[in-house]
Amino acid sequence: MASNAAAPFWRSAGMTYITYSNLCANLVRNCLKEPYKTEALSREKVHYSISKWVDGKPQKPSKYSLLCLYLF
Repeated sequence: MASNAAAPFWRSAGMTYITYSNLCANLVRNCLKEPYKTEALSREKVHYSISKWVDGKPQKPSKYSLLCLYLF
C-alpha cells in the first residue's frame, strides 16, 4: 500500500490533475504582459458542435463556443 507522503501535493489538496493544470495555466496567463496576455486568452476558447442522430443519420449540427475562465 502506498503512503500519502509519496502522493503529489495537488492530490493531497483534494484536486484533480486537470484542476491543478488549469489553475497553473491561468496563473501564467495572468502574469503575461500585453499584447501576449490578450493573445493567450484568445486561444483559450473552445469550439464544438453537437449533432443529433435520427435513424442512423446525423441531423444538422449546432455549433457552440465555450470560454473557460477559472479565476482564483
